[in-house]
Formats: sequence, C-alpha cells, structure tokens
Amino acid sequence: MRKLLLFSVVLVTGFLFTGRLFYLQVLDTSAVRHSENNAIKRVYDYPQRGHIYDREGKLVVSNQPSYDVMVIPKDVEAFDTLELCGLLKMDKEQLKTRLHKARVYSPRLPSVVIPQLTKAEYAYLQEKMRKYEGFYIQKRSLRDYQIDFGSNFLGYIAEVNNRDIDKNPYYQSGDLIGRQGVEQQYEDILRGKKGVQYFQKDKFNRVIGPYKEGTLDTIPEPGKDVTLTIDSELQRYGEKLMNGKRGGIVVIQPQTGEILSLVAAPNYDPSLLVGRERSKNFTKLYYDSIAKPLFDRGLKAEYPPGSPFKTLNALIALQEGVVDTKESFACHGGYYYGSRGRKLGCHHHASPLSMIPGIANSCNAYFANVYRRVIEKYDRPQEGIEAWRHHLESFGLGDYLGYDLPNGKPGFIPDSTYYNKAYQYPKYKWYSTATISNSIGQGEVITTPIQLANVAAAIANRGWFYTPHIVKNIENEEGIDKSFRTKRFTTIEPQYFEPVVEGMNDVYNYGTASTLRIPGIEICGKTGTAENFTKIDGHRVQLTDHSIFVAFAPKDNPQIALAVFVENGYWGSRYAGRIASLMIEKYMKGEITRTDMEDWVMNHTLEEEYEKPLSGKPFSINDGKKISGSFLLEQKQDKDIAKDDQSTTIDGQ
Repeated sequence: MRKLLLFSVVLVTGFLFTGRLFYLQVLDTSAVRHSENNAIKRVYDYPQRGHIYDREGKLVVSNQPSYDVMVIPKDVEAFDTLELCGLLKMDKEQLKTRLHKARVYSPRLPSVVIPQLTKAEYAYLQEKMRKYEGFYIQKRSLRDYQIDFGSNFLGYIAEVNNRDIDKNPYYQSGDLIGRQGVEQQYEDILRGKKGVQYFQKDKFNRVIGPYKEGTLDTIPEPGKDVTLTIDSELQRYGEKLMNGKRGGIVVIQPQTGEILSLVAAPNYDPSLLVGRERSKNFTKLYYDSIAKPLFDRGLKAEYPPGSPFKTLNALIALQEGVVDTKESFACHGGYYYGSRGRKLGCHHHASPLSMIPGIANSCNAYFANVYRRVIEKYDRPQEGIEAWRHHLESFGLGDYLGYDLPNGKPGFIPDSTYYNKAYQYPKYKWYSTATISNSIGQGEVITTPIQLANVAAAIANRGWFYTPHIVKNIENEEGIDKSFRTKRFTTIEPQYFEPVVEGMNDVYNYGTASTLRIPGIEICGKTGTAENFTKIDGHRVQLTDHSIFVAFAPKDNPQIALAVFVENGYWGSRYAGRIASLMIEKYMKGEITRTDMEDWVMNHTLEEEYEKPLSGKPFSINDGKKISGSFLLEQKQDKDIAKDDQSTTIDGQ
C-alpha cells in the first residue's frame, strides 16, 4: 500500500510538472509578448479626424497639424535635465512628475510629455530630440474650428484618461477622444483607425530595420466626414439673440425631425479648447458655477413648461371626450377651489371662454376645469392621473427622447405612485384639486427645451413626430439610423389637433403674442411664464419668472417648430416670444423685417437680473402670493393638502 501511494505521488507530480511546462512553452504567450516589447518598437500613425459640415455643406470643423513630445520610460538614458527643460520650456519638477506618471502607466508604452506643439516649436525641436534617447515627437491632428459658435453640440476632443483606456483597448495614453456633443456621440466614426509601423531593435536598443520586412505594418484609415442637420446661419443668429441671457433655443424641422438649431446660453468659442491653453481654458469654464457655459441648457436644463403645457391638456381632454370646443367656462380673475377658497390666479380677459380663445388668452380657469374633468372621468384620481400621464408620454415627455447626442435629462411627469407617497395615501386621500397646478404646466411637471420643441413639432404634424436628430448624413453610408426615419404617433387622434392649432394661431392674431406678428408668415405659438424658485441659506426664495415660448410656422405644411426658454425673463412674450418670432422669420425669409423687435432683443440683457438672487426674500406659503413648484413633499404634513392643492399661481402672457 505504501509503495502504491509513493508511486501515485510521483506520477501525479510528474503530470503536474509536465502540464505546467507545456502551458508555459506552448500555450502561454506572455513571455513572447514581453520579448517582443523589448525587441520591437511600435510607431503609431494617427489618421485625420473626419470633417464636420452643416446642412448646406459648409465646412464647420476641420483639422490642423499638432505635435506631441512622447517618451518611452524604459528607453530613457541619462540626459542633461536642465537642457531638456529649457528646450521644452518647463521646469524640472514638471518634467520629473510627467516622467513618473509615464512610468506608472507603462515603462514600455509611449506617454505624452508635452502635448500640442506648434509648427514653429516642432521645427525647432525636431533636430534636437535625437540627443535624448527614449524621447521622440509624434504627429497628430487637432480640430480647427471654422466657426466661433455651436460648441455645445459640437463638443471637443481631449486626451484619454485611465477610464477610457480600461474601457477600450484601442486607446493608449496620450490618444485623443471626443468629449460631449457630436464629437463624443460619433467618436467611432470621426476618429478613423490609426496605423502602426513595427521596427526591430538590437540588444543595444537601437532600431535596425522594419520588423518582418514591414508585413505587419498597417496604414491609417481616415475618419469619415459627418454632415449635420444644423443651419449654421440660424445657429449663429440664435446665439446672438441670446447674448446676455441664459437659457436655450431648440429648433426642429417638423417633417423630418432634423435639429436646425440648438442654442445653449451662455456658450463659448470652441477654439478655446484647442492647443496648449486648452487645460487652462477648460478649468475656467468648468469652475464658472454661475453662468455654467459647459451646461447645455437646451438638452439638460429642466423647467416647468408653463402655459405651453395647456395645449397638451386641451388635446387630452378632447381625446378623453370630457369637453368639446364650444363649451365655455367662466373666469373671474382665476379659478377658485377647495374648502379654503384657494385661487389659481389668472390675468384679466373676456369671460366666459371656450377652448380656442382659452388657448389664445391663456386662461387658467378654463384649463383648471378641463384638467379636473380628465382626472375625474375615472373612478379614482389615481386612474385619472395614469391615463393623463400615458397621453403625455406619447409626446416624448417624462423620458429621454432618444436623440443622437450624449447629453440629456428626462424631465418628469408625475404618476399616481408619486402622489400616493406625497400625500401618504391611504392615510390621507387626495383628489384632482390636489394636482391642479398640472393644468397650467406648473407643480410637479418638468420638461426640457428639446422636449417642448418636439411637442411643437408633434402638434404641427397633427399627431406624429420623428425622433429629433442632429446628424443628416455620414460619408459612404446610406443615411441616418432607421430609428430617426420612423414616425412616432401620439395617442391623440388627428382631428383633435385642429382646434388647438387654431387657438395657437389666435395667440398671434389677438392673444398673448399679438404684438409679435411677422408680416407674411402665419405663425402658431403659445406664451408661457414659469415660476422660479431656489434655496438660499436653507430658505425657499422666489426669483423672477422664466420666459417660455413654443411655436411652429406656417400654420399649414409647417417648416419650423421651436421652443425658447429664457431664465428670469419675466413673462413669455417679453423675451422668449420675441426671440422665437425672429428665429422663424430668419429661417423662412433669410432676413429680418421686424428690425424694431430685433433691436430690442439685441440691446436688452438680463445680466443685472442674474445678480439678484443673493438678495432674494424668503418665501412663505402664507404670503398669499404666487405659489407653485415641485414642493409637495415639503408641505405633506398639512392634512388639508390632500383635498386642497397649495398652488395659487398667476401665469400668462
């Protein structure tokens, strides 16, 4: 038995050693890779990044040559540190830090020491660098912007970080990658594919010729050109109109879903993020926490939609069959409800009003009645809210639209679960009046400018839309993604859109935007004013209202739909309405006839207004003034809130 045990141990040990030797010599190639890393030098050839054009074929972004000083730490030999620092125009500590960082990344792979040299700097260093073993100059291309606007949707390119390298083995330290906008979304298409040359080295680490006679070498594949849907002249004009203001403009072509203009204000010149000053400029932009120039308000800013939301409530009411276009409701300066006699305030206009003049005059009392009927059609308010929410989601609200840009926010459309939690249901019951602010686009409803622009496009099309997108064509490809060529239909039947369109047209004819008419263009629009709250030192403070406007034109066969948000812009027609009308005329006529309106917008800024919040007055629900916003949870301790909503809002022109 002992002999058998000894024999078994020897046999198993022999098998283990044999298996291990077979793995190391046949299967495991790590030693080969280490050997090749020592004996083979790789030199990458970076391709030209694809150009970017606007919808008319105008070159927007091209390339310019750039040169990086690279280092392979393992190949570095003793050198005159002070002399090299003088050549590179950097101090000794900076050089030591960058060499250490390169060594930590990889002793055998190249890392950037100095990025983005100019042609003059390259010419001066080219002959000098051969004195420094392990250092060399790598040619790349940087972006060359032909325009000084549009940075929010163009994006920029920057050096990869460790997360990028871990995520995608294509990238190595020092490589460039698209950040934000089109540069990020279409990175794989724009970047191309880098080529590589392999060189054999001898035992003294000297290059002795091509490895395997160059059979493994590859040439770079240039990136593909991309054509955008953006109208660069309209974009430039929109950014001029928003000078000295904060907010966003989103313009869509209803019949295609193409984004004609995407303005985020304030913005910055994209060339600031190119070259040796890129890091300093980016830091300055990044830490501007007041104006937030890197924040794309057109896609990411979330605001209450205000009165433009009334058009959706009108459509839902017609679809649900709870009202017709002829029925009128009285308005005596607002809508009174609840046991406490709460009031949803309204501005003065004729009374009573039916749907079309109700839209034209932005009557809060009319839409409060309509909204209540939608919710109260069902046995329980929870069911009513879910039916209401389902219709809104068909317009793309409450979720990401699916556009081809990396940034965005979903907005918020409240559901029954939200209100049950807010009102501690079933401990306390809640009714339609508890959510009455939804009738006028206040309360808990939150949207982004691109979502409201898409709503305008869906109304213009009488019930359908294409997913908004910013790329029109890609070089050598058939066209855009199929999802952008697929019609998305709302839950509202086409015939119900006509009275809403008439009401929006009358907004310009005799309603809240009657002073904003453009000769020769039949525009349909809707003004909006959204209340604006913030917290300062723990206190809820009411600031100046936001100015909102949505529109499309012409009334029949529409060519343009848009949404404009101007933060702290007072009311809808003051800033946003003027800007929207001018954008429509610029696109459809190519020139401006309402120069009076243009001069007013160009010469009025809100910079002084943006300095006011720090001196804001704390707001109390007992002030008897305007109340709205998403703060149900703050007041849920009030038992009466289950029956009477706390909103007493004046919205309108």
